[in-house]
Amino acid sequence: MANTENAPRSVSGRHRDVGGRTTIADSVVAVIAGVAVREVDGVHTMGGGASRAMGAVRDTVSRSTDFTRGVKVEVGEKEAAVDLDIVVLYGTEIADAAKQIRSHVANAVERMTGLEVVEINVNVRDVYIPGEDNDDDEEESRVR
Repeated sequence: MANTENAPRSVSGRHRDVGGRTTIADSVVAVIAGVAVREVDGVHTMGGGASRAMGAVRDTVSRSTDFTRGVKVEVGEKEAAVDLDIVVLYGTEIADAAKQIRSHVANAVERMTGLEVVEINVNVRDVYIPGEDNDDDEEESRVR
């Protein structure tokens, strides 16, 4: 039998709202934004040259992907701003990709956190040309 002593009480079958504060860390917003960016067609990878190189080493050692690579966020009480460093796949229409990135990231962050995204800066750092890269890391060389 379930312990109902500490269960939320309901009025007319609905749970009542209880006050309190929810704090969302910058790193949480950065992960959400990083995952959302990678879901957009034309994005090859994230980060500038140095951060990609360090990230590839870190990913190899830890056997995981750093979804915050190339993502910088500023989170306030009700708003968030996001800066993204990306590498696009050659042939990608950059203006269209940037528009899709802004939309997709804003929707994901707002839906998951309730924060209003007030700004998303997309910095295209490089263009990936298939066949020109000698990177053996499967995650890095994945083409969309």
